[in-house]
Amino acid sequence: MDKRKVIYYSDELNDEFSVAQITPKKIGADYRYVYNTPFKKFTRVFWYDIVAKPLALLYTRAAFHHKIIGGEVLKPFGKKAYFIYGNHTHDICDALIPSMLNIKKSVYVIVHPNNVSMPILGRITPSLGALPLPDGKEAYRNFLNAIAARVSQGCAITVYPEAHIWPYYTKIRPFKDVSFQYPVKLNTPVFCFTNTYQKRRHGKKPRIVTYVDGPFFADESLSPHERKTDLRNRVYERMCERAKNSDVEMIKYIRSEEKDG
Repeated sequence: MDKRKVIYYSDELNDEFSVAQITPKKIGADYRYVYNTPFKKFTRVFWYDIVAKPLALLYTRAAFHHKIIGGEVLKPFGKKAYFIYGNHTHDICDALIPSMLNIKKSVYVIVHPNNVSMPILGRITPSLGALPLPDGKEAYRNFLNAIAARVSQGCAITVYPEAHIWPYYTKIRPFKDVSFQYPVKLNTPVFCFTNTYQKRRHGKKPRIVTYVDGPFFADESLSPHERKTDLRNRVYERMCERAKNSDVEMIKYIRSEEKDG
């Protein structure tokens, strides 16, 4: 558990407070996102369905008494692809909760290259669904093709638009609309989930309560650029409302200017 009590920040868009120190590898044009070999299909089933899902359920329930509110909105889309956006506030739970929300669905997560750069675990995370952000135009083309392929298979694509981890943060940081281009281009519905930290009757560790909202659809009366901005704004507003349900502040975040003042 993160033992920091106060964190000072200066840039809500770019500050990173993960305790992990990893040198990310370059995700170039030679990085392969999609494999169709029997062995790779087996490793996906083994690591994701047999190993990861049961461990994710056990950890989130035992450590945080995890509860999901509103998950029923996803049920009508059981066989359809969608994008689901969440707030980025926990290094472990953020990797596990998407599979809890979509227990019967194959889930992929757009991640920082750090997630595929770890010595041992980095070899497993692609089988768990990690889609690392690319470097360069050629790699970006492969990345978009991989997303399109997973959408065509009816998968759920998880996005953390805040991009950087702020442990136990109880508000929603401003995020850009760039990641909303994917559902706009692929004509795919959007959902959002907001992890909140709430008091437990017993114990000092908070309970994580996740609120799921949606679906949100792109407004076809707008231009493509306006559609992604509009989607972003509607998701952001809903997440800000849900974040108000947090009633535990494990780490106090203070803007640097306030400290200096």
